[in-house]
Amino acid sequence: MVPEKLKAGDEVRIIAPSRSMVILGEDCKKIATERLEALGLKVTFGKYVMEADEDYMCASVEHRVEDLNEAFRDKNVKAILTVIGGFNSNQILDYIDYELIKQNPKIFCGFSDITAISNAIHSKTGLVTYSGPHYSSFGMLKGFEYELEYFKKIFFESEEFEVESSKEWSDDLWFIDQENREIISNEGMYIINEGTAEGDIVGGNLCTLNLLQGTEYMPNIEGKVLFLEDDNMAGKIYLMEFDRNLQSLIHTKEFKNIKAIILGRNQKGCEMTKEKWTKMIKTKPELKDIPVIAGADFGHTTPIFTFPVGGHAKLEAVNGKIKLLIKG
Repeated sequence: MVPEKLKAGDEVRIIAPSRSMVILGEDCKKIATERLEALGLKVTFGKYVMEADEDYMCASVEHRVEDLNEAFRDKNVKAILTVIGGFNSNQILDYIDYELIKQNPKIFCGFSDITAISNAIHSKTGLVTYSGPHYSSFGMLKGFEYELEYFKKIFFESEEFEVESSKEWSDDLWFIDQENREIISNEGMYIINEGTAEGDIVGGNLCTLNLLQGTEYMPNIEGKVLFLEDDNMAGKIYLMEFDRNLQSLIHTKEFKNIKAIILGRNQKGCEMTKEKWTKMIKTKPELKDIPVIAGADFGHTTPIFTFPVGGHAKLEAVNGKIKLLIKG
């Protein structure tokens, strides 16, 4: 079930199912709202986006669920964007009205901690959801062109599109200093295991996806193309942390006939290299016949492209050349 595409005049609802909007600066909110309005969209906000518990920096479970359910219930709302990620969006999964969502399918987009909600909604309803920019992402003053381009491709157009690597990327604290940015030349995606494949997409933030294992909210990954990334919270032990999280996914009974694995670009603090990624993948016999590429523009660096959870991907990774097509 693919939600309707956006057009000028459509309403976009901003909700905070993870951390609260209270953490965003006024300049970030102003830029983000103006960017969305420049697309011809009407921006509205959930009732509780500014509520924040002092320990968790988010609204109560009840209020987060109320804002999410109401956004799907409201016939005027055509798309839902999350404010930002966080740590505990999985708290609300038991209380989401999935039947309501089935009856009112619409765009739902966010990444990082939002992986739990996106994959749960897809698993419970069959609705294609999206791993892509938060509302806060639209507040980035410089270097947002690539992100905006792919946002428009997937939400305003219906055609299959090719994902090309961004020319530059960044892992700086842009939300603290919008002017003095550290811009890095992008070497692009690269091949670890060659091959061609196509299939439906599942994935997002790996450690958050793994929170769903053993629950009714975990999507069936059998026969899927996996898009996986993680942040640098583990720091210098990122290699070992990602390895064990990936191994945990491999150990699930649904890890069968996986079509391909697309790995998102990691942050600088992870201290990863092509050699480390290759070593990790090559140590896993379960992956030896699966096409694997890395360095794709999604995850916790900027910019990112938007991909559909439940949408379709085609991958050609042969003779050192990569072609990645997405539709959803």
